[in-house]
This record gives sequence, C-alpha cells and structure tokens, in this order.
Amino acid sequence: MSANLRVGFIGAGKMASALAQGFIKGQAVKCASHVSASCPIADKHLLEHMKQMGCQTFHCNKELMDCSDVVILAVKPQIMPLVLPDIKSLVASKLMVSIAAGVQLARLQADLNPDSKIVRLMPNTPCIVREGVSVFCSGPQVTPQDNATVKQLFGTVGQIDEVKESMIDAVTGVSGSGPAYMYLIIEAMADGGVKQGLPRDLAYKLAAQTMVGAGRMVLDTHTHPAVLKDEVCSPGGTTITALDMLEKSGLRTSIMQAVEAATKRCTQI
Repeated sequence: MSANLRVGFIGAGKMASALAQGFIKGQAVKCASHVSASCPIADKHLLEHMKQMGCQTFHCNKELMDCSDVVILAVKPQIMPLVLPDIKSLVASKLMVSIAAGVQLARLQADLNPDSKIVRLMPNTPCIVREGVSVFCSGPQVTPQDNATVKQLFGTVGQIDEVKESMIDAVTGVSGSGPAYMYLIIEAMADGGVKQGLPRDLAYKLAAQTMVGAGRMVLDTHTHPAVLKDEVCSPGGTTITALDMLEKSGLRTSIMQAVEAATKRCTQI
C-alpha cells in the first residue's frame, strides 16, 4: 500500500465517518487531508464531522475522484442508481470499493464499466475504534496488488477476510448488523443490573467490558463458545440458572432469527 494513498468516500454518513476516523487513527493514510468525502449540497451537514477531522470535502463527485486512489461507495443501496452514472466515465484507473448492503458485484460492474476494478466489502461500525471486522470479495479486474491494498487499508481498523460473494449477505446479518444486537444485549444486561440496585454507569461498564472480554476469550483461545460457557457454569449455581431462563425465553432462537432476517433483507434491497 502506498504511503501516499488517498481515500475518498462518496457518501458521508455514519459508516463513512467511522471508517474515515479509523483510517486516520490507524495511520492508513499519511494525514487527514488524504481522506475526502462528497455528498449533495442538500446533505452538507453530513460533512461537518469530516471537516472537523481535517478531511477534504466536496459536493461534486468528480472533484473527489480526481484526488482519490481508492474510492469507497458509502451510499445507501437505493441511492446507487443515482450515483453510478455520474461517475461512470471517471472510474477507469480507480479502485472502487462498495460498502452498500445487498448490491452485487455484477450490478456494480454493469452500471459502471466492464473494466472497472470493483470490490464489494461489508465493514461494521467498530472500525471507528479499530475493532471492526470486514469481509470482501473482488471483481474480475481486481489485481492481487489491489486486494493487498484493501487488506492493508481495512486491516488498520480491525480484522479483514476475503470470502466468496455468496457469503456477503450472511456476513451482513452477522457482523454488519451485529453491533446493534450486541448494544441491545449490553443495554438489557445493564438495565437488569440497575433493577438490582447497581448505579447505571457501573452497570454499563460491567456489561460492556464483559462482552469485550468474552469475545476476546473466543478469539484468543480458539475455544468453542459452548465450552467456555460450560466453564462458567457450576452445578446448581447462578450462571446455569440464568442460562436456563435465557433458553426458556428464546434468546438463542431470537438471535438466529435476527441474523436470518437481516440476511434476507439484503436480498430484497
């Protein structure tokens, strides 16, 4: 990856802002001015956070394309048909990375240029604290060097893996939408603690750090979650009693159904 890599975002919403902040913190770019973002004048308020970080901002996609090596399409899927014709003639030498849920490589290739170098990637918002996870698949014109650039760039904000495109929608259901599931669980655990008399700030800290630690245990020990779960459960103890309640309330099934629903929604966008 070039030390002078310039990254541009078409779209300046929450995911673009999270990635931009992560790239700057992770020193994926030489300086904040090597990151740029564009959006319509009607949405100019979205660029304020980018400006505060020191990024360049535009209301013209052509200007952004002119000063970017990697262009990240960070607009909602329904906006893609409005954006792609506007940049079709400008993409020849650029590495294009789409993070729009449900938009397949074939559609991007058809709407841009058959010779375009296009990557479809699904990140998640913890990229802002460099604890994200992203997966990607590449179009036929993408070179090994381009793939290396994607891995190095997104590797500065978390984990990155290459997968078959057929897996991307399911990835969206697990990790793309997953942070929201985790926030809901953290909130519920904290509310439970408050109900039992804990101060709210302490309850949030306990719940959030417990989730961080549990995730780290799975990743670092390479141990099946069920084994780790069993290690916490003493016969007749508090944890097995709590787990019995969670199973009876359908938590496992609800989470599996949530992943399935998010995956199916990707195919409908």
